[in-house]
Amino acid sequence: MHGPNPSIWLLSGTGEGPLIAARLLAAGWSVQLSLVSEDALRAYAPHPRLQSRLGALAGPGAIEAELQDAPLAPFRWVIDASHPFACRISADLAAVCARFNQPLLRLWRPPAPQRPGSRLILLDQLEDLAALDLEGERLMLAIGARHLARAVERAGARVCFARILPSPASLRLALAAGLAPGSLACHRPGTGLSATATALGAIERALLQHWGITTVLCRQSGGPTEQIWQGLCAELGLTLLLLKRPDEPISEAGLWPLEPLLERVGFPGVQPPAGEGKPSGGDPAG
Repeated sequence: MHGPNPSIWLLSGTGEGPLIAARLLAAGWSVQLSLVSEDALRAYAPHPRLQSRLGALAGPGAIEAELQDAPLAPFRWVIDASHPFACRISADLAAVCARFNQPLLRLWRPPAPQRPGSRLILLDQLEDLAALDLEGERLMLAIGARHLARAVERAGARVCFARILPSPASLRLALAAGLAPGSLACHRPGTGLSATATALGAIERALLQHWGITTVLCRQSGGPTEQIWQGLCAELGLTLLLLKRPDEPISEAGLWPLEPLLERVGFPGVQPPAGEGKPSGGDPAG
C-alpha cells in the first residue's frame, strides 16, 4: 500500500465535489481528487491529506493505472461524483472497478421535480432544438461551453446569450460559437450546498432580467444548478428547455444520494455493513 492513510479516489467537478471532499477529509480519509482542469481545483480548500490529479482520464487503461499506481493507492473506495452527462468516464470507471473488485459508489443526483405551472419542454438531444420555433426568442444557454456551437446553430434564435465557466477555454469556445462578448457571463454556479437555491441563483436571476431572457436551455443534471433554473423560469414565466440526461452507465443498485453515500463510506478503520456497494432497498432516490 502506497498511502500512509486509508484513502478514497474522488472523481468530481465543482458542484458537490468540494463538499464531499471536505466531509471525507473531516472524517479522517486521505483523498485523491481527479479534476479536468486547474480552474476547477480552485473550488477546493487545500488540505495536507488532499492530493489532486488534473486532466481527463484517457480511457480504461488510465483508470486501471490510477487504481494500481497512484500515490494513495490502493483505495478503500472510489466515488464517482462526475457530471451526469459525463457518460464515457462513468462507464469506463464502472467497468474497470468491476474487473478489479474495487468498491465503487456513484453519486445520484435526482432530477428536480417540475414546478407547477412551469413551461418546461424536455429535449432528448440538442438536435431537437431545430424543430422548435425559437426565432423570436431571447435564448439563454447554460449547457457547457463545448456544446454552444451546436446549440446556437440548431436553435435559430434571434439572439443568444450564455453563462459560461470563468476559464480561457470556455471563453474561446463561446466566442468561436458566434456569441458576442456582451452576450456572455463568466460565472461559476455556487457550490455552497448549505445555502438555499434562491440565494445561489441571485446572479442567474440578475442575468435573466438584465438580458430580457424569454427562454432558457439547460441540462437535466439534477442538484442545485437544475433547481435554480427550474425555480427561476417558473417564477419569471420563462420557457425552460431541459436537455434530458443520458441513461446511467451502472444499475440503480450502485447509485447513492449524497448523505447515504457519505454514511456508507463512514470512517477509516470502521468496517462497513454487509451489502457493500448497494444502497438500502436499491432505491437511488433514497
